[in-house]
Amino acid sequence: MDTDAEVTPGSQAALRRANRQRVIAALRDGGTLTQAEIARSTGLSAASVSNIVRDLRGTGVVSVRETSSNGRRARAVSLVRQPGVVVGIDFGYSRLRVALGDSEGRTLLEEAIGYDVAADPDRGVRRAVWLAETLLIAARVDRSMVTSVAAAVPGPIEAATGEIGSITCMPRWAGYRPAAELSERLGLPVLAENDANLAAMAEAAEGSAQGLEHVVHVTASEGVGAGLIVGGRLFRGAGGTAGEIGHMGLDERGQVCRCGNRGCLETLVGAPYLLNMVPHTADIATPSTLPGLVAAARNDDPGCRRIVAEAGAALGRGVSVVANTFNPQMVVVGGELAEAGELLLEPMRRAMEMATLGSALRQLRLVRGELGGRAALRGALRLALLGTAG
Repeated sequence: MDTDAEVTPGSQAALRRANRQRVIAALRDGGTLTQAEIARSTGLSAASVSNIVRDLRGTGVVSVRETSSNGRRARAVSLVRQPGVVVGIDFGYSRLRVALGDSEGRTLLEEAIGYDVAADPDRGVRRAVWLAETLLIAARVDRSMVTSVAAAVPGPIEAATGEIGSITCMPRWAGYRPAAELSERLGLPVLAENDANLAAMAEAAEGSAQGLEHVVHVTASEGVGAGLIVGGRLFRGAGGTAGEIGHMGLDERGQVCRCGNRGCLETLVGAPYLLNMVPHTADIATPSTLPGLVAAARNDDPGCRRIVAEAGAALGRGVSVVANTFNPQMVVVGGELAEAGELLLEPMRRAMEMATLGSALRQLRLVRGELGGRAALRGALRLALLGTAG
């Protein structure tokens, strides 16, 4: 009897998942099988087996080659890797990134779109769900194949409640629960984590800091934050706010920060403050974004080069405190400001030489992140895999 037609409890997605697992189990037990042999072993129809094999092949779970059986042409199917797809979502201030990954951490498909994420958390989540579903369709991945989803957000997340803290650079997201909202809309388990933390995880696993156990990853974009890897593990602190170096007080007479304190590092390095410093010239277009400011600096605009250099010096003073406290092997700088390269890093090094303990500085390397703007997204995929494994 064709068990495709049997009445089974649960949703259609659950039935598809169960049928796919039967095909995978048959291949795991029997090795390479023809589609006809799979149909006989599982009791599924030939059409159902063909559809399942096509989907599994599209995501790299199985390989298919032409062969013959009893003098007839056939398709031999072999299991290549364990099935399962994870989804990573990166909520940036003004853009969304979504990627699909396989069970071994490889990226299957990725897309980024410009979007005013900061304006409205509900709309941002709906847009992220739309983009994730669009990628699943493009990759011919049924939602039942997704094992976990993880999201990167620019702000600390309260461990007990899942809420974004009030010092996020997207104030309208304060108190919002991105994991719960995404899970409700996707019907899938979702994890959420601070973007700097996820960038630190990714750079330590596959980027500039690969193989190191003590790493600080600084993200400098709209705001400033850091992810801390201590003893090879992400350090979140008691309430999830470890690494919020953007609100380290450096000048008690400085500008008032959005957190309410005065002279925070973010008032010297954050995008709104840096752009406010750009000199306006009537006959020259003035950069209105942080990438524009960085591009102008790299093109030898003297005003923009000075702004980037002063940001690097301020960042160096702040990171020195972290270096003295945690004694890392490496400080990795990422985010949009890091695209300035040595224009930012050299002033940062000079400032750190003045304020970091010599014993800590001797063991420390300061580098630009290898993963660039994809670091938080790669970290989200990694978190989704760890969540699946856990």
